[in-house]
Amino acid sequence: MAGDFTHFDSGGNAIMVDVSGKEITTRIAVAGGSISMNSEAMKAVLGGTIKKGDVLAVARLGGIMAAKRCAELIPLCHPLIFDECTLDFTVHKEKNEIEAFCRVKLAGRTGAEMEALTGVSVALLTIYDMCKAIDRAMVISNVRLLEKSGGKSGHFIRLEPSPSGDGGETKLC
Repeated sequence: MAGDFTHFDSGGNAIMVDVSGKEITTRIAVAGGSISMNSEAMKAVLGGTIKKGDVLAVARLGGIMAAKRCAELIPLCHPLIFDECTLDFTVHKEKNEIEAFCRVKLAGRTGAEMEALTGVSVALLTIYDMCKAIDRAMVISNVRLLEKSGGKSGHFIRLEPSPSGDGGETKLC
């Protein structure tokens, strides 16, 4: 089992993995998560009446910025240069829920999943921050990797219902 943990050396010390021998491949990761809120907060988000500004536009920027700085936040992550990073939202008015989806694409020797997970997490935290004056009981949940491709481990797709199949509206800024 110890051989499965690549971030430790033979002495049990934490290390940054040497990826210099790995092949450069196109790597794509998609992560998702959601935030639920009361109807008053949802109405304010959709109506653009939050005093701090356009919630989804600011959350999009915050999430993208965080994904780009993942290596500064998560110990032992490699700094990566992205070819693309997108962050989109699906609004479920009937459930007072907003789903966030972060997609990271790069050509490199290692991952994109930590970056996508960081991006979606910070986007959801930004929504919380901007709406907390209306609803401090919001819940961030279900942050997960949805898809990953590229690299030695192959293609991973989480099997779950399509995020767009339940009547949600995607808001693009």
